[in-house]
Amino acid sequence: MPPPPLPEPSSTESTSRPEGAAKNDRLPGRAESEADLAEPTIPAGATPLSTETGRASWYGPPYHNHVGSNGEVYNMHAMTAAHRTLPLGTIVRVTNLQTGHTALVRITDRGPFIPGRILDLSLAAAHKVDVYLPGVAEVKVEVMQTPVPLETGGKWAVQIGSFAHEREASKFADHLTRRYHTAKVQHFGSPIGDWWVRVHVLDDDRERARKLAAETHTPEGAVFLVRLD
Repeated sequence: MPPPPLPEPSSTESTSRPEGAAKNDRLPGRAESEADLAEPTIPAGATPLSTETGRASWYGPPYHNHVGSNGEVYNMHAMTAAHRTLPLGTIVRVTNLQTGHTALVRITDRGPFIPGRILDLSLAAAHKVDVYLPGVAEVKVEVMQTPVPLETGGKWAVQIGSFAHEREASKFADHLTRRYHTAKVQHFGSPIGDWWVRVHVLDDDRERARKLAAETHTPEGAVFLVRLD
């Protein structure tokens, strides 16, 4: 499935990341503060643990105020981002390779689920690193701090889609359930109305998930390896 066209400046470049329950409220009893919206901090002199380059996009409505992968309500005005495989809570430094503008963001969500993209920025982060107007830009992503080791552990799964209709997603989920008896397969909708299939492999093992992703073909969309924690 080809990526959608780039947005006009007044629109949102959403990457169809179907994460979180469809809750349309803020965390109860909690007021938004400047600290909630500020860039995360890292120790002085911190050096990158790993680096990757690729295309970043951004997302806002209709994901704003929905629960993200880390259990927090996503706030598009906070300095956060989505990544498919970095541990939730990781802090990364994002640099726009064309303009040189840089920002620190915290990984709170999973995505982007469009081939060829490595990071999905919040609206606030997209403004700071000049991704908002073009919708997609080449960036360098440096991992500066992680809550757990990068190379070991984790809960891994395979995410497949997107499907335009629930019937197709359900049919494909049933096919995978019959094929992989030890895996748990679910299908679910996203806030923008498309449908996704997720396969939880035995013991949440990364190598099992990677193998399943490599051998899985889908009638719609694409197949992604994703870390759930």
